[in-house]
Amino acid sequence: MNDTPADTSYQVVLNDEEQYSVWPVGRPLPAGWRAEGTVGGRQACLDHIETVWTDLRPLSARA
Repeated sequence: MNDTPADTSYQVVLNDEEQYSVWPVGRPLPAGWRAEGTVGGRQACLDHIETVWTDLRPLSARA
């Protein structure tokens, strides 16, 4: 269930395994995640992730 309003701004977040996600701006980030720097609408953030996340394997699985 989505509990965020449609006009919510999102940010692209990244974890230590270089996995990406979107997170509502203003909410505390979950442990282990950091802001990547991109902020905008949800779809814009997802489009950015699609462009930059070219290897979906976790960092620890890449050798």
